[in-house]
Amino acid sequence: MPLNRRKFLQRSAVTGAGVAVTGAVAAPAARAAAPAAKKPVKRYSLTVMGTTDLHGHVFNWDYFKDAEYSDAQGNAQGLARISTLVDQVREEKGRRNTLLLDAGDTIQGTPLTYYYAKVDPITAEGGPVHPMAQAMNAIGYDAVALGNHEFNYGIETLRKFEQQCRFPLLGANALDAKTLKPAFPPYFVKKFPVPGAPPVKVAVLGLTNPGIAIWDKAYVQGKLTFPGLEEQAAKWVPKLRSMGADVVVVSAHSGSSGTSSYGDQVPYVENAAAEVARRVPGIDAILVGHAHAEIEELLVTNERTGKTVVLSEPLCYAERLALFDFELVFAGGRWQVESVRASLRNSNAVADDPRIARLLSDEHAKVVAYVNQVVGRATETLTTVEARYKDAPIIDLITKVQEDVVRAALAGTEHASLPVIAQASPFSRTSEIPAGDVTIRDLSSLYVYDNTLVAKLMTGAQVRAYLEYSAEYFVRTAADAVVDVDRLTNANGRPDYNYDYVSGLSYEIDIAQPAGSRIRNLTYGGAALDDAQQFVLAVNNYRANGGGAFPHVASAKELWSESTEIRTRIAEWVTARGVLDPKDFASVGWRLTRNGTPVF
Repeated sequence: MPLNRRKFLQRSAVTGAGVAVTGAVAAPAARAAAPAAKKPVKRYSLTVMGTTDLHGHVFNWDYFKDAEYSDAQGNAQGLARISTLVDQVREEKGRRNTLLLDAGDTIQGTPLTYYYAKVDPITAEGGPVHPMAQAMNAIGYDAVALGNHEFNYGIETLRKFEQQCRFPLLGANALDAKTLKPAFPPYFVKKFPVPGAPPVKVAVLGLTNPGIAIWDKAYVQGKLTFPGLEEQAAKWVPKLRSMGADVVVVSAHSGSSGTSSYGDQVPYVENAAAEVARRVPGIDAILVGHAHAEIEELLVTNERTGKTVVLSEPLCYAERLALFDFELVFAGGRWQVESVRASLRNSNAVADDPRIARLLSDEHAKVVAYVNQVVGRATETLTTVEARYKDAPIIDLITKVQEDVVRAALAGTEHASLPVIAQASPFSRTSEIPAGDVTIRDLSSLYVYDNTLVAKLMTGAQVRAYLEYSAEYFVRTAADAVVDVDRLTNANGRPDYNYDYVSGLSYEIDIAQPAGSRIRNLTYGGAALDDAQQFVLAVNNYRANGGGAFPHVASAKELWSESTEIRTRIAEWVTARGVLDPKDFASVGWRLTRNGTPVF
């Protein structure tokens, strides 16, 4: 696949916004000898701005730490910063020569978005306007593609958010399951007037992620279906061109790597943006989302036309703003794209827009007060710093809560006597529950996703395969090699959230062995695990629906599920006890070994 990375395309010789008139002027001469006058060449400069994976970040604020956001790279976050950058670009280019897009994952990801989905929901009678709608309306977004996390709170919440937005939510491949017609607008078209020439017609096609069918199965099954990005782009791009589009931009909630995290459960590629550029003719640029990567400019050659398609993915959480600078020329009776270059602007270079800060100061204050509520007291500090490679009590807290909730739910049913085990992942490397008062924000930082709980029926053999798959997370390390914990995990790019503990069992992970042969001394109740033994696995809905492509769990019989977030269940568990003491939940169920010798 002809993919090349570089920071900028060769700059066009013509720059600036609006129309530039060029061409040589004939020297004075006799009328009879003068050459025929040349018509001036009409040119136009357009800038398309883009964000993606905002995940509810309005301000440069870490609700989990109750402080300004900061990281080692000096990044800053939030739509208030993006608003300042957008104003700067509009001042430079001329507002009438700009377009502002987003590539999805907008209404989930922070306590702010959780609060207005669950605590003071926008769906309530006379409920509030979603803070993300308020901010994006005020900034002046033109169109936003649907992300997979838009569906996390159900279709009702998404539709209410859609009503509150003064811009369309685009999803050409989000179809009504019965009619197979688009359930959301597929595209958006805007005309840019040019003095002395026809307007420039820009079409924006929105595409979302097929994985929604897995990750939010409980909400969308039987209601919506999500075919592949390439398939739908091939359908819609020619239509947009036939409608007279001079420029076609795709806003795609799909990464560029060509990979999928859900195995073969869906016959479509999860991160398909580069494939769309390569295989579907007629696209000029793609705003990429979903992968939380930073790609300033990625050039892809379309295999049918030989033309270059420019891709850019700004960093998530409103840390970057992407710019696509188009140069167009009017030739042959139509506007043609002469060049495109992509660049990024950094939110850490500007201050919050005071207009956005004023607009949402009350909503922000409410959420800060909410997350700082004290719900219990911890007897000692619990942290996730070593949770990737050591059995940490703080992760045992998650599995203990899940076990208790599922046991209570199955009481009195035919499955009540089965042993309950639970999975949990070390989502964060920095979470800490300090000794002393425990707040909602402390517990929320431990479980950063809005996952809910599902009970699945599994056999011992299936659990063994599940653990082997999870153990692929570790880099194979010889028995005599030095162990570097910074290089011990994330083998083959496996993210932390796709590594699982499983409680209620005892086992070793031998990292000196090849993947698929690492689980050793697997026992239940002090005896070797019986492959025929039945277990109830308490698992989050992402994993239960196939997220991470763990074996057997997606197809396993579902015994129970609920819509209450695991994060909320943890807060309830701590509140009911008042004291958070590791003796009530911690156990050493697994350890890393090499040829039987513990690594730590």
